[in-house]
Amino acid sequence: METKTVHLAVYDTLADWETGHATAWLARAGYTIRTVGPVAGEPVTTIAGLRIVPDLALGDLRPEDSALLILPGADKYDEGDELAPFSTAARAFLDAGVPVAAICGATAGLAREGLLDDRPHTGAVSFYLAATGYKGGEHYVDADAVTSAGEAGTGDLITAGPTEPVAFAREIFGALGAYEGKRDAWFRLFHDSDPAAFAELNAEDDE
Repeated sequence: METKTVHLAVYDTLADWETGHATAWLARAGYTIRTVGPVAGEPVTTIAGLRIVPDLALGDLRPEDSALLILPGADKYDEGDELAPFSTAARAFLDAGVPVAAICGATAGLAREGLLDDRPHTGAVSFYLAATGYKGGEHYVDADAVTSAGEAGTGDLITAGPTEPVAFAREIFGALGAYEGKRDAWFRLFHDSDPAAFAELNAEDDE
């Protein structure tokens, strides 16, 4: 049976605004959101000062138990290698055919791991990723969010910059098949403030 559990990585200095659209609307679509931190039960503190108690330790996370791994940005991605194990986990997910979604600083973590060397991707800005020394500059796409479909047996990879949490969520919904037929309306509502999109999003599905 296909799992409907989505894992959200949490760590100190997590950028609060980057994943809320995705996780809230996935929960509304019937997905279970579980948080994964360095140590289970040991609180982490976001940029806003909010404390989150992880459900699961990173060392206990298995791709086969997950539909998707979401990696939010965090200042710590630019302050050393403390969060490198999360990028290593992303590699394990992709190798197992499970999608990964990374935004803002987490894209730099993936770049350092070598996961952006051969796949289309985006981020905050091209020179931000170039500063990691990675080899994937030619695959950088100047777009709000990018989904790179994996080869056979490899998971899809979603990337976005810090100002695009709505586009990031839209790509996540697409990777999971959530809100089929309504993703455009959802995006127009939350990205463009299109009032007509509200009715489309909340219309009953045709029988």
